[in-house]
Amino acid sequence: MMRHNFKSLKIWQKSMDLTDLTYDYCKALPIEERYNLIDQLNRCSCSVPSNIAEGSGKRTKAHFAEFLTTSLTSSFEV
Repeated sequence: MMRHNFKSLKIWQKSMDLTDLTYDYCKALPIEERYNLIDQLNRCSCSVPSNIAEGSGKRTKAHFAEFLTTSLTSSFEV
């Protein structure tokens, strides 16, 4: 069984930085975007580290790779 300590992974740490930067950036956007752009940016930025963390608990490297791919896709969305 393969497991990673996701908090020690550089990619997870960097994705948390991305989430912090995204939240800070969104604070400066117009309030009219609260339920559109801001919500979408915040949700997909949170998805990046969440998928890395979830994938780290999977049993195989292939499953982990799937979650990393989903995480990458979310980063493209940001």
